[in-house]
Amino acid sequence: MTMLASEIGFASSHSPDPAKAMADVARQLGDAPLAGMLLFCSHRFDRDALARAVNRHSEHVVAIGCTSSGELTEAGYDEDSLSVIGFPADAFHLTSHIFDDIDAFDPVAAREAIRSLAAVADRDSRRLGEAVNHVALFLVDGLSHREELLTMTIQDALGDIPLIGGSSGDGLAFRETAIFEGGRFHKRAAVIAILSTPRPIHVFKAQHYRPGAAKMVVTGAIPQDRIVTEINAEPAAQEYLRLAGHAGEALGLAFYAAHPPMVRAGGDYHVRSIQSANPDGSLTFYCAIDEGIVLTVGEPIDRIAGMETMFADIGTHVGQVDRIIAFDCVLNRIDAEQRQIGRAVSELYGRHRVIGFNTYGEQYHALHVNQTFSGLAIGR
Repeated sequence: MTMLASEIGFASSHSPDPAKAMADVARQLGDAPLAGMLLFCSHRFDRDALARAVNRHSEHVVAIGCTSSGELTEAGYDEDSLSVIGFPADAFHLTSHIFDDIDAFDPVAAREAIRSLAAVADRDSRRLGEAVNHVALFLVDGLSHREELLTMTIQDALGDIPLIGGSSGDGLAFRETAIFEGGRFHKRAAVIAILSTPRPIHVFKAQHYRPGAAKMVVTGAIPQDRIVTEINAEPAAQEYLRLAGHAGEALGLAFYAAHPPMVRAGGDYHVRSIQSANPDGSLTFYCAIDEGIVLTVGEPIDRIAGMETMFADIGTHVGQVDRIIAFDCVLNRIDAEQRQIGRAVSELYGRHRVIGFNTYGEQYHALHVNQTFSGLAIGR
């Protein structure tokens, strides 16, 4: 495909060779000037080689991205690919900032850096017209356990600019993820980029579960490690399986995806997804967890019908959609495949021009959440 002027470009390649994959993507995007690039890639790529390839094809272009647990392409659910979104220069401006050591994240310094970034975005995007909309795209190490602090701090500093993003993945290896910015991949990092455009934009969050009847109280936890040791004063994994499961079911990714724990906060229920059951009978979560929290076992809703309603609502906000950049939890993908609706979901994504990646968690405004389909819709 050749990108037309003022149309958001998208290209993907399944070549395992980084140089060939990026050359293929560049050919598909064409020669129209870009204000920025957003890339999502399989964790299987050689990162140094891929960085060199990206740099060869993105001179003078702001390029950010991350490793994924699957990509969302024009075919819907995809994997083992390099996927790139290109923002045309005549309709967009992109500027970014990297936090390259989030273990030493300083909220005070971060607020100053984000406010400076927002001021630069406002100044440099004035060439696009008098009425420019801004949104913050956020990508963070999905194994860092730092998402809550970073998300709250950055959204606070952004003020009225909405934040939307996702936690990087590495398939389902849970060993090491990476963030791309400044021409290279970073470990234990996060990137914030402000995308500016006169186009209509809308950030959204949807989940495919509702709270069920089964309740669980966290009675033992190691909060800094996101580990729950006890539920209802019983070993956590054993009690969760008893309350959520049925005869013959066993703990595993498919089970966690089908029976997500949910917590009530701010008047709404949010998923607190489980990453793994541990040999000592404890459970590791993707989100912050602590003693005293009351969890409810989630039950699935009709995903296809719910998403059709959501896409219709997006249309009321932005009119005709150019692209929807989505941050879709990898557990949603696992659950769709388990329920044998993966093909239907892929068709739905393709029809509504969804592109993006499968995450280890999603960020929406000041929240770090799990098992949602969150994103940015951009109108034409």
